Amino acid sequence: MKVFFLLVLFLFLSVSLYAQQGQFSTNDKEAIKYFALANQDIDEHLYNEAITELLKAIDADGKFLEAHAQLADIYRLKWQYKEAVDQYRQVINISPEWNHGVYYKLGDSEIHLADYADARQHLEKYLTYQNLTSENTFLANKLVNDCVFSIEAMQHPVPFKPVNLGPAINTADDEYFPAITADENTLIFTRKVDNNEDFYKSVKVDGKWQTATYLSDKINTKYNEGALSLSQDGKVIFFTGCNRPDGLGRCDIYVTQRKGDDWGKPFDLSPPINTPGWESQPSLSADGRTLYFVSNRKGGYGGYDIWKSTLSDKGWSEPENLGPNINTSLDEQSPFIHPDDSTFYFCSNGWPGLGGKDLFVSRLGKDGKWQKPTNLGYPINSSGDENGLTLTANGTSAFFASNKLNGAGGFDIYTFELPESLRPHSVTYVKGTVSDAITKQPLEAAVEILNIEKNTPVYQDYSSADQGDFLATITTGGNYGLNISKEGYLFYSANFSLVGYKSKDPFNITVLLQPIEVGNKVILKNIFFDTNKFDIKDDSKPEMQKLVSFLTANPNLHIEISGHTDNVGNDQLNQTLSENRAKAVYQYLIANGVSASRLVYKGYGKTQPIASNDSEDDRSRNRRTEFKIMSK
Repeated sequence: MKVFFLLVLFLFLSVSLYAQQGQFSTNDKEAIKYFALANQDIDEHLYNEAITELLKAIDADGKFLEAHAQLADIYRLKWQYKEAVDQYRQVINISPEWNHGVYYKLGDSEIHLADYADARQHLEKYLTYQNLTSENTFLANKLVNDCVFSIEAMQHPVPFKPVNLGPAINTADDEYFPAITADENTLIFTRKVDNNEDFYKSVKVDGKWQTATYLSDKINTKYNEGALSLSQDGKVIFFTGCNRPDGLGRCDIYVTQRKGDDWGKPFDLSPPINTPGWESQPSLSADGRTLYFVSNRKGGYGGYDIWKSTLSDKGWSEPENLGPNINTSLDEQSPFIHPDDSTFYFCSNGWPGLGGKDLFVSRLGKDGKWQKPTNLGYPINSSGDENGLTLTANGTSAFFASNKLNGAGGFDIYTFELPESLRPHSVTYVKGTVSDAITKQPLEAAVEILNIEKNTPVYQDYSSADQGDFLATITTGGNYGLNISKEGYLFYSANFSLVGYKSKDPFNITVLLQPIEVGNKVILKNIFFDTNKFDIKDDSKPEMQKLVSFLTANPNLHIEISGHTDNVGNDQLNQTLSENRAKAVYQYLIANGVSASRLVYKGYGKTQPIASNDSEDDRSRNRRTEFKIMSK
């Protein structure tokens, strides 16, 4: 926070100097009297009263430099930049060389008004003075770079049409830090009422957001809650809790899980995530295994930095700083990792921008490191602060909060279509329910989705016990295998090929798990062979291992492995091919420890179709490998 304190000191540089010198540019006693009264008010943080006294001092002597400068400093402190600029310019008009610090503060104030050309001129003037400290030189050069960037950005605006989410979400109070589920039907956000931050939730019915309701007494307290990360299925929340009795620092990160219609009691993530310092603004990866967050802990680059921690069987790892391609000597905040796991959004006042905190996007390089960020551009970014950006899973729409767009009052939540160049990789989702095939009752079952080529999990969780539902995001361009399993049931297998996938429609599936009974079958949808061949392809291994694990967990089962083809080609060749493919699976199982006495294999050729052979899709369904329970 070194830079923050430097900025505060710089803001009131003239205050301390004028009070200590006791020598003024005026001899008017009335003016000096009012100036002294103003300084007393400043000491007591009575800034409105100080403004009144300084205006009286200026009325007594219009060329009272110290009074103009002091008044400008207070306006700048109160974010009344137009008034501050007027006063700083009066100082320069009266005496251009009176105090070089005025040029810096004038330039900074002009940036807040988006007057970048004048700001650049005044900041460059400031840099011509000798004996500037290295810190002040750094800050001034940073603002000059902002001006250069901003002038160029405003000449090349990006598309931006923000839409207010309306009265169901936004009120006269502040609403900000939105988070949305992958199916875009649930929105949770922070609302500040009477200076207390709590979470509220809205659901979408027939395309319209319903009136937001208080999230839960289990989560909201008399302390501040804000800046949440919502899992893609809406079942888990990581959030910031400040000043709680069970916290380690001023602000800590907590996690809670949905229990039926309510939420469980949150618990503090504890070390190594939380420290006696400040941890906030979590963002969870789609697979739930990487947590990004903001902290001012030791070892950063300065101010607030963005860190990450990964989850393993041993818990959360020691946090790792995201490095100099993300973090600067100033502040980085509001991280958002998109479900594609390779596009990262955040806000910063350290990279070149239009003033204040701007929104940026960084992409994961082939080396596994985050690349230098890209400013989202004008007018998405402005001369004020932009933060708290979140995206839909498909990457086309963004949500953010603003107090500059004539909303219902204070900060309101808006959505806008993200320009193509700023979007993440395309992502869709799998949404399903798991039930008992006989009773139709929902089941809590293990759900796993693998990237077949990489043999890496992209989703591992359980369907909910009360509804049997689950939701998982998957990135287009790959092939994925889905496996659902529960003790006492046959496992379920499915395949999603998203190579060249263009549809915006998600996958909705209903899974009916068959109990382990004689005669019940499983189609092994993630066992692959090349055309007219029977060598098991490498990307079939995860499915084969699932079958090995299933048979190991159920040692009394005897199964038949069967191969099937479509009706294209020679019947005898199809019969032989189907038998050889079944035999290949049989041999794999034996090689991996399954007793041959529990296994038989058979080829059925084209004789047992499960679909017509009238289309390629149906023929591909008939080309399959199955296993059937023979005895138990």
